[in-house]
Amino acid sequence: MTTGSVLGHLARLSIPASMGMIFNTLYNLTDFWFAGRISDDALAGVSIAGSVFFLLLAVGIGIQTGASAVIAPESGRGQRDRVAFWVDQAFGLALFFSVLVTLCGWFLAEPLIRFLGAEPHVAPLSMEYIATTLWGSFTFILTFAAAGALMAIGDTRSNRNALAMGFLANLLLNPLLTFGLQLGVTGLALATVLIKGASALYLYHVLTRELGRRSVPRCQWESWLTLLRQVLPASFNMLTIIVGGFITLSLIGRFGSEHVAGYSVGLRLEQVLLLPALGLNTAVMAIAGQNLGAGQPQRVRETYIKGLQIGLAMAAVSIPVMVYLSPAMMSFFSSDPAIQATGATYLRIDAIAFYAYVVLFLSTATLQAMKRPLFPMYMGIARQLVIPVSINYWLIVHQGFPMMSIFYTIISVVVIASLVAHWYTLRQLLRLAGGKPETESDQRPTRTPLQ
Repeated sequence: MTTGSVLGHLARLSIPASMGMIFNTLYNLTDFWFAGRISDDALAGVSIAGSVFFLLLAVGIGIQTGASAVIAPESGRGQRDRVAFWVDQAFGLALFFSVLVTLCGWFLAEPLIRFLGAEPHVAPLSMEYIATTLWGSFTFILTFAAAGALMAIGDTRSNRNALAMGFLANLLLNPLLTFGLQLGVTGLALATVLIKGASALYLYHVLTRELGRRSVPRCQWESWLTLLRQVLPASFNMLTIIVGGFITLSLIGRFGSEHVAGYSVGLRLEQVLLLPALGLNTAVMAIAGQNLGAGQPQRVRETYIKGLQIGLAMAAVSIPVMVYLSPAMMSFFSSDPAIQATGATYLRIDAIAFYAYVVLFLSTATLQAMKRPLFPMYMGIARQLVIPVSINYWLIVHQGFPMMSIFYTIISVVVIASLVAHWYTLRQLLRLAGGKPETESDQRPTRTPLQ
């Protein structure tokens, strides 16, 4: 990825990554569809439970990002031993956080469900789903770590394959466990745990083949600290997104659980349309990271600019879908008019900010590849938490504005944040081209001997 057409590399990596993410979101939508077949209460319960569990997995997403950011430059330099070393460290850190996530989940799940405004007949269904998935949280986090390592060395196909097979398996296991064995919501959660366990084993097998040896989880404190410098800002950035989403759901919940369900389904449908951009985000991070390691700053900048151009084409296709087809898409998941109307309204309003999301994704990926993760974290705090929460709380709680005002606040903040992020990213790319140090930590290198 350090030679040849940047555009060609973007296509080669982003297409499988996008397909994988599409299968992952279709997987989630499958759970929603089967939950809706149980009852509208089950759909609301699974929607809320998914938001809570995603909060606990923010650290897993951070590990994927951190592993990719650290491993990609080593791969760009051709340092296979160093790649294998960092994979071992990433797996060790993933196991440690798996235990932490499980313990935190048992203490925090129920209060978070109540915070999201789950009604008394919905909250037990949310807990039923979370109680099962918590036991398998280690499979999720190990999968994230393996996927991040593979992406860093230029393999996005294996994770796509795992997600595609997981989606197909979910189509079979959900009806079998939910209705065949009459496990209800527990069946949906159990299917997910089994599938993620199989995915983790598959990705580990692929990594073993790529590295030429089995990876063994290890703990070297200095190396863990190096990883944590990338993992924690990425995890915290994701955490602010999720917490901001929690508060948004809580405010929407003041209007009824059916609106929470409608917003949640609409959000998932929006994510399906954004998945090609997220796949592009994965490709940009891997290509920029490898070229950073190879000492080619001009290709790092070219990767970002070409990514923005591709993202603009994606927006031209997705925005009309959000505007004109949202009612039809929502009707597939529920016959409740309130659920349908809320989801369709959200999609139509948020279409205005679609390309702004693309700019935010790609600027974040480029900065993380350059080992500058703090700005995306600060931007996440402002964009997802402080600004929209403050405005929406004032509008809804104190001023009595209608629910749609929440959606307009979201898009306004996203558009402004994208302009700031783009300006900052271009500035950092200019500094990189001028030979400025990568990060403060790069000026104080730490010793990380091979194990």
